[in-house]
Amino acid sequence: MSEFLKSLGISSPAGTGWITVIFTFVVAWAVTWRFIPWVRRFALEVGWADQPNARRLNKEPLPNAGGLAIFAGVIAALVIAAVLRPVLAESVLLQMLAILLGGAILVLVGFIDDQFGLPPVFRFGVQILVALLLVAVGIRFHAAFGTAIDPLLSTVLTVVWIVGITNAINLMDGVDGLAGGISYITAMSLLAVSAQFTYWASATLVLAALAGAALGFLRHNFHPSKIIMGDAGAYFFGYTLAATALLGSLKLTTVFSLIPTALFLLLPILDVTRVFVGRLLRGKNPMSTPGKDHLHHLLLARGFSQSRTTLILWAVTLILNMLAMAVQGLSPRVILVTAVGTAVLLAFTVWRKLRSSWQEGRSAMEPRAGD
Repeated sequence: MSEFLKSLGISSPAGTGWITVIFTFVVAWAVTWRFIPWVRRFALEVGWADQPNARRLNKEPLPNAGGLAIFAGVIAALVIAAVLRPVLAESVLLQMLAILLGGAILVLVGFIDDQFGLPPVFRFGVQILVALLLVAVGIRFHAAFGTAIDPLLSTVLTVVWIVGITNAINLMDGVDGLAGGISYITAMSLLAVSAQFTYWASATLVLAALAGAALGFLRHNFHPSKIIMGDAGAYFFGYTLAATALLGSLKLTTVFSLIPTALFLLLPILDVTRVFVGRLLRGKNPMSTPGKDHLHHLLLARGFSQSRTTLILWAVTLILNMLAMAVQGLSPRVILVTAVGTAVLLAFTVWRKLRSSWQEGRSAMEPRAGD
């Protein structure tokens, strides 16, 4: 595998090798995939589920503890990889542990909010604290538009970025498979970039584990979903992606230093910005209870099914990530291999459910005997 990737012009990740990266991905995928059914059964027994209401699309109680399985898959993969090949430098290990500690805190807060509800002020306060944790270990904005920025401004921008992306991914989690697919595609794209640059070494294994866990979760989450990630999973995906994106691209000192990172996560950014501004213009509180004014709601209102809505927004995300990789300076060959590999794994994961949905739709359209 390593030789094949080298023949395509894809270099071995700094601080580790492709075998370790692929192993981490597979372990995270396998643990999450196998752990989800157990979590689902237990969640239904104890009542960890979203009940149907006017805003939600589910028609019956839907387990919302998928974030626990996602987090377990990531941690298991990283622990096993670290034991088998302890090659990370202290500085790299510190950054990885800071990301995982912040992610663990948000998983806990998100899970409590899913089951019992927490005040928005408390949730935002915790998100700010875990963003400051990243700043403390050097994961922050270093430059903006070619100019080194003041430490205070750097801290403010980093907090806004982390809190914003964390909540943007959470707000995209309104249709089966959407947030998980966006997280998977973005993690795979960031992984391709991290493998090319030595200063992004601390992100590589985290992104491999995150992508594997997202793919394992999607096997159970694509429409019709058997379980959802809840705030716990969405917060973890958003926070980890935002943190790992900061590790590399914002250390560049060109006029385009802000653009690549925003492109990787542009769809969630555009969605939350459009909703925020739209509510302000209508005289509504932009931080009010989520409504049906997100991009996926607009597609559903135009008659698209949940599956088609998810596929459309996955495709947009993949295109934007290809553009982001190009801006980062990756070769067309690397971009193509990453995009095709990402799409093939995604299609293989959801193919059976797609086929079942299409067969059910075709059966419903066929005239019945006696009609």
